[in-house]
Amino acid sequence: MNDVSAYLSEGLDYPRFKKHFSEFIGIGDNGHLWVEGRDVVELAETFGTPLYVISENQFRHNYRRFRDAFASRYPKSVEILFANKCNNGIAVRHIMNQEGAGGDAFGINEMYLALLAGTDPKTLVLNGSNKGVQEIEMAIVNGICINIDAMDEIDIIEAAAERLNRDVDIGVRVKLLLKGLENRFGAETHGSGSLAEQGRGHKWGMTIDQTVELFQRVHKNPRLNPKEISYHLSRMDNKAADFAVMAREMIEWSAQIRDKIDWTPPYIDLGGGWAFGRPEKTGPDGADDESTSSFEEYAEAVSEAIKDECKKLGVELPGIKIEPGRAVAACAGITLGRVGAVKEWPGVKKWVNVDASTNHILRIATSHWYHHIVAANKADKPATETVSVVGPLCSLDELGDARELPELVRGDVVAMLDTGSYTESTAGRFNAERMPATVLVCGDDAEVTTERERLSDVIGRYKAPARLLAKSFGAAG
Repeated sequence: MNDVSAYLSEGLDYPRFKKHFSEFIGIGDNGHLWVEGRDVVELAETFGTPLYVISENQFRHNYRRFRDAFASRYPKSVEILFANKCNNGIAVRHIMNQEGAGGDAFGINEMYLALLAGTDPKTLVLNGSNKGVQEIEMAIVNGICINIDAMDEIDIIEAAAERLNRDVDIGVRVKLLLKGLENRFGAETHGSGSLAEQGRGHKWGMTIDQTVELFQRVHKNPRLNPKEISYHLSRMDNKAADFAVMAREMIEWSAQIRDKIDWTPPYIDLGGGWAFGRPEKTGPDGADDESTSSFEEYAEAVSEAIKDECKKLGVELPGIKIEPGRAVAACAGITLGRVGAVKEWPGVKKWVNVDASTNHILRIATSHWYHHIVAANKADKPATETVSVVGPLCSLDELGDARELPELVRGDVVAMLDTGSYTESTAGRFNAERMPATVLVCGDDAEVTTERERLSDVIGRYKAPARLLAKSFGAAG
């Protein structure tokens, strides 16, 4: 991921740093961490901390590299649907629109935000295991493909299509058996067990019999247009071969559907879960290092698996849809925190407190996600001590344990890499903390795309009943 000569996209102005962490984030000549043409230390001074910082050009680079990896290896249509859930900022959605990306909208709110940003509805899919009438109607009115994920969902869709006098594109989210992954183990993001056991145990998807039944019914209604089957492996593993197993089974399902109802899905949606790695490590327990499959390796393995399985089973090569999120967004973002108290238990442990917290990078606490930490104002200084970087919450709030860093003192700035995904979109409010601002950097420009919360925003939804106010503030007697 940080080999800056591996992939260069026309129209992007690639900086040269003393050390690159990614194409647009690295150590500048002054020894500070930089995002594109901006000194991160200056960003912290200007916009305050904690602070999310996104590199617009890194986002565009990652998307183009992922898109081109598949488009150059697969002979049929390839549609890239950015996983809105990983970063649902309006500015990010505008970037994806400009790049030609569609979107995976999980639920009514993500769908609304994508539409608000002007995303072409025909490039969106609506996913979700518990869709309601309101979101189904919003999808139908706007011409968005609906991936069915419950047997009675088709009742709601048919009634709404008739009431609204609209045609509807339909897919089915399937529950693959993943027999080829029975003995493969990775991150336990959906419980314990092998990749296959985790996949079968999660709440999404329909069995083959249910899928066939749904498509039979879809074919009987002229308002419904059958389009695809969809599956999401999730971020359980980072090896291309495992995604190729999943892709093969999608073709097997297509063949079974064809044999039962004489119709073959024209598209298969391979979902998300695609990883990226770096020498400094990232991902669950730091598993994603330089051995992680590259975008090109994913594309090669998956494309060859689909072509081979189609040839074996006599299935016409389908178009494919892919829903990358973290793979595109993560390394485009960093999170800044300013050092406060530094305390030490002599000979045992040293803690460096910062104003960022696991509220702001929730996956550290929930999924043991590893983020490389850089001393932003001392980025070229050698590591001289082992410390635990912690936040201010009334919990362990551990952002990174046993990290090798230069000596840090109050006022220094640290940066956590690879936080462009699943940070702002999952941030919490434990201890009534306010949400950080987000700044989008493009070349020398830096602009706020999410305002920092005020205390009034935190308490704005709270209210006290009049009877409690009377007891607290009313006249005595």
